[in-house]
Amino acid sequence: MPFRIDGLPERVTVYEVGPRDGLQNEKAVIPVEVKAEFIDRLADAGHRVIEATSFVHPKWVPQLADSGELLATLKRRPGIRYPVLVPNERGLDRALESGVDEVAVFASATETFAAKNLNRSLETQFDMFEPVIARALEAGVKVRAYVSMVFGDPWEGPTPIEQVVRVGTRLLDLGCHELSLGDTIGVGTPGHATALVEAFGDPSRLAVHFHDTYGQALANTLAALRAGVTVVDASTGGIGGCPYAESATGNLATEDLVWMLRGLGIDTGLDLGKLVATSVWLAERLGRPSPSRVVQALSKG
Repeated sequence: MPFRIDGLPERVTVYEVGPRDGLQNEKAVIPVEVKAEFIDRLADAGHRVIEATSFVHPKWVPQLADSGELLATLKRRPGIRYPVLVPNERGLDRALESGVDEVAVFASATETFAAKNLNRSLETQFDMFEPVIARALEAGVKVRAYVSMVFGDPWEGPTPIEQVVRVGTRLLDLGCHELSLGDTIGVGTPGHATALVEAFGDPSRLAVHFHDTYGQALANTLAALRAGVTVVDASTGGIGGCPYAESATGNLATEDLVWMLRGLGIDTGLDLGKLVATSVWLAERLGRPSPSRVVQALSKG
């Protein structure tokens, strides 16, 4: 029986990142047909947004070297969005060749992570993003923006809120339809999450992306929802993390998120039983149990 809390949305969109963010760190190469079935299972469970892959150079993320083949293999269902991550114009070229209609770019809120992840400064990263966003929009392709390290990074410590807002607002002004605020190393806490969302003023184009390094992902998500956010990134089974930040652990598990939202009477359109079954299926192929608490609890016996 759900118990609603005043001030929360009636519905939340779960932006599923498992096939991209979840699998990108896997060392053993996963067959493309397994990835395609994984995505189709997620669609069958009710997902309407599934980030399918990334057109990053294979040298940096070997697991996603099959992005073009995956999209050619994938049976795209009507009404479901299959965005892909593109790091630069070359990645955009490959994505457009594969017929995508939605892409995402990945920015940094801190100088050090911009240098380590993008080989750019906080300012010059936009020299890379501006033509990607402009060309995508000209082609009729929607663009989402991620901003990483929004609460802090391992080298600089806490990230100033005004710095995150400055980077994020610039990306929105360039034409991105949505901005995902990424707690890459999981150091955020609910008060900080609330303050960051409120600092943007209008939460209607914001999403949140929490990692559970310190066990705060669900608490932070609830705080963001109370501040007006209605889009939450999550990964099936809680798999994944950032390959360029050693202290980043798994993403918020989709099943844990859905369990909380269901208890609050918030609609997601997702079938929790099918999500759990998919995580169990995937765990068998990865050779290890799912880190999701809900998957562990519901799959026993």
